[in-house]
Amino acid sequence: MSAPARPPYAYIPGKTPRHAEGFFDAIRNTAQLGMGPRALLGSAAFETGLAYLHAGFNWEAHEVFEPVWMALPAGSAGRDFVQGLIQLANARLKLEMGRPRAAARLCAMTRGHWQGAAGLGQGLGQGLGQGLGQGLGLGVALPVDRLDHLLVDAENRAAEMLNMQKNA
Repeated sequence: MSAPARPPYAYIPGKTPRHAEGFFDAIRNTAQLGMGPRALLGSAAFETGLAYLHAGFNWEAHEVFEPVWMALPAGSAGRDFVQGLIQLANARLKLEMGRPRAAARLCAMTRGHWQGAAGLGQGLGQGLGQGLGQGLGLGVALPVDRLDHLLVDAENRAAEMLNMQKNA
């Protein structure tokens, strides 16, 4: 897939205008009920969500991940993993909104979803993509190597902001 077109700006509630209704429909519509996990995790919605997340388009990532999450089977490792991606996007958005307590709570939820999805117990690290790919029966690693770094960064930023608030 070629690089997805980026929105002209990142939507941050209270700071920037919301994107036009339907702006993401073409991307969202690439994830449909009835598609298998391999197709959903290879869809433009999933790949664009990852690209947006890495580029700091957090609200936008949530928007395009949501139909992937909704189409994955309830209770599946894939659904748990994508829910963690949505929580991470929300955590990063809360940091942009100056809400570190909410961000820290969402980071903890993300970590829980990913640990459950990958069956990795306490650690994520390098095994995340391989563990999820194998756990979903895909036989390949998912392209998620930098996600743990995004999560750790969000956790650290939330802790720093909370410490600054405490000392103010």
